[in-house]
Formats: sequence, C-alpha cells, structure tokens
Amino acid sequence: MSTTSPCNTQLEIAAQFRFVRRRTLALCEPLTPEDMMVQSSAEASPAKWHLAHTAWFFESFVLGAFLPGYRPFNPDFQWLFNSYYGSFAAFPEKRLRASFSRPSLDEVLRYRRHVDEGVDRLLVGNPPPEALKRIELGVNHEEQHQELLLTDILQAFFTNPLRPAYLPPLPEQEKAGAPGLDSETWESRKPGLIVFQDFSGGLRETGYDGEGFCFDNELPRHRVWLEPYALGRRLVTCGEFAAFIADGGYRKPELWLSAGWDAVKSSGWQAPLYWTHENGEKNGGWKIFTLRGELPLARLEASPVSHVSFYEADAYARWAGRRLPAEFEWEAAVENQPATGNLLDSGRLLPAPSAALVQNQGPAQLFGDCWEWTASAYLGYPGFKPLPGSLGEYNGKFMSGQMVLRGGSCVTPASHIRSSYRNFFAPETRWQFSSIRLAL
Repeated sequence: MSTTSPCNTQLEIAAQFRFVRRRTLALCEPLTPEDMMVQSSAEASPAKWHLAHTAWFFESFVLGAFLPGYRPFNPDFQWLFNSYYGSFAAFPEKRLRASFSRPSLDEVLRYRRHVDEGVDRLLVGNPPPEALKRIELGVNHEEQHQELLLTDILQAFFTNPLRPAYLPPLPEQEKAGAPGLDSETWESRKPGLIVFQDFSGGLRETGYDGEGFCFDNELPRHRVWLEPYALGRRLVTCGEFAAFIADGGYRKPELWLSAGWDAVKSSGWQAPLYWTHENGEKNGGWKIFTLRGELPLARLEASPVSHVSFYEADAYARWAGRRLPAEFEWEAAVENQPATGNLLDSGRLLPAPSAALVQNQGPAQLFGDCWEWTASAYLGYPGFKPLPGSLGEYNGKFMSGQMVLRGGSCVTPASHIRSSYRNFFAPETRWQFSSIRLAL
C-alpha cells in the first residue's frame, strides 16, 4: 500500500478523495447506459463495474473497519464487486461481469453516493492514521480504474461495428499529414533515425524515495549497479513501426521470442491492436482506432506507436538492432525529472508526437503518451513484504509471469504517476496504451 507523507494532511486527502470520485463520474458522461455494460474481452471490465468496484474498495477496506455503526449498502455487493481478494470474500469470474444487468446503473450510482457519504462522515471526525492511509490507497486505486475505464471503453468501441468515438477528433486531426510536423520535416527524418542519450551507469538508488504516496511494490528503496547505457530520446513512432510491418516483421520468427512467435501464430497478429487496413493495402491503407475515432496512419505517423505487447516491443527492438531498457535504467534516467507530460489531465486522450523529432533535446516522453515496456520481469525488490491481511493481495500476488512497464500514458492521471511507479502486465497484453523506447 502506501506511505502517507507529512504533507498529505487530512484536509488534502479529503480534497483528493472528492476530486477523484467526481472525475470518475465525469469520465462516464460521454457514455450511454448501454455503453457501460459492454465487456469486450475477458481482460476488460464494463464501465458500470468500475463504478461499483471502486466504491466497494472504500466500503470494504475503510468504512467497514473505521466508521462506527457503518451498515453496508447491500450485503451482496461485498462479494459481487470483489475483484480478486480471495482472503476477503468469494467473487464471480471476471469474464462474467457483462452479465451484471442487475444492479441497475441507478442503483450503482446510489451505492457510490452512500459510500461517499460514509467516507465524508469519517473524514470530518478524527480518523486514525491507518484510516487515512487506506483512503489515500483507495484514491490511488480509483485513479488506476479511471485509466482502465478508458482503456476498456476504447476496446469496447473498437469491437462495435459502428466504431463510435468516445470524444470528437481534435482540430489537428482534421488536417492531413503528421500532426505538429510539416511534411518536409517528417520526410527528412526517415523511420529509424532515433537519437540516443548516454548515461554513465554506476551504483544507483532505486525505488520509492519517501516523498508522497507509493504502492508496496515500490519498496524498499535499494541500490543497483548499472553498466553504461543509452536510451532513445523519444518513443518509437507509428511510422517507424509501419516500416517494421512492411519489412515482414510479423513473418520472421528469428525476431521473436518463442512464446511471442506462438502468440503471433495463434492470434494472427499482423500489426498493433486497433490497426486495420482495407483491400489488402497493408502498407498504405492502415487506419488506427483511437478514443477520438478512427484515423488514417498518415495523421498519426509521428505519434508513438501504441497498443503493442511486450513480445512486439522486443521483436521491434531486435529488428532495429537495439534492445528494451531494464526498469532500473529507465528509473535512473528520469531521476530528478518532473512527472509531467501528455497525461489524462491534458484531455488529449491519445499519444502525441514528440518535440524530440524536431529539436535536439531529450530524453522526451518519459511521462505520459504511452507506458514503456521494459526488459524486466515483475518481481519483488530485495526485502519486499506485502501488506498484512487482504490488502497484501494488491500487488504481491501477481509477481509471476508479468513484465514491468514505466512512465504512464495519455490516460494516466497526472497525480498518479512518479518515477518509481511500477506497472505490470502479462507479455502478450496489447489493450493497454503501451509503447517502445529503445536502449543501447
């Protein structure tokens, strides 16, 4: 879970709680009740379920433990909206969440108001430090689900034959060509010409530095040895990844890890998720589906490639004669950098071209735009200890068969990300906003 720093006072945590709860509802405003029932795959969840589960978290781990006389809104919700906390209660199979036509959306919204009122009553009193820590954890948990909600809506709308847009296109998307770059500039920078920045390596400290909130998987802070290395100053673009496709990247087993090649064959991968083409025009006819509708590749050519698996990222790096960075190389590179970038708060909701394409600067896009796959398996740090009780299932139980991603994406709340933040997914995962930064 968390460490509540001295700067996170009771009033500040209360303000964070109310802001985050309002923003979740605001993210659902473009959706119809029917939209909020869609579960497009076993790894996704309906928006209505996200609304209920985030309320469940506060009810289960805060109100039930710390608000005297609290009565659950509905005893059945204690197991119905449990995600994976097996030591807390039984729970339905994840793939069945789209079948929860009852409770109704109205009842779920009443449930949220009931929980909000309970947390407000707790906060106006003198809650113990552990209650404040759990409220802060619940806020960060809900921010994770805000990102997941948008990620799941993108997939739900992609599976709809009408391909509806979550929001209208940005003004720049109405124009032909790569946004933010004129055609001459783009043509002068052919795919593959990524500039690298050198880092000296050495003995470095990594992990949570004691400022603000952190999850337990960011602890304890410890030392690592890094050999000298270099990182690409920006993320790989859609145009560069299109060159990999055109060169037969998805047809060359020598570029792929064994499990990755199995995934290519079994799933029929020919391009990143949400890339489609018409009439067999695999090179010139690509379109990319986004939260702002379907757009031709030509308008996103300079934007970071997104929705690639670890296997695709690794294969691209091998094709380019490079590699993926280790998670500690990435963290050392962003040390002392502000966690700012194209995040949820920008309102863009899709990756943006990097200024490093037209300026001799870098590294860029360290935070926001897309999560960056690393070459590091998701494991506990030396001395890692999960939290006691059911909250110990939050992160530690997933430390097997997952790879670490760093940096946040265009749908990550700005207050949620930091240099020590460790995201993790199975290597075949493609539905997240995930991209590639090359290393040497």
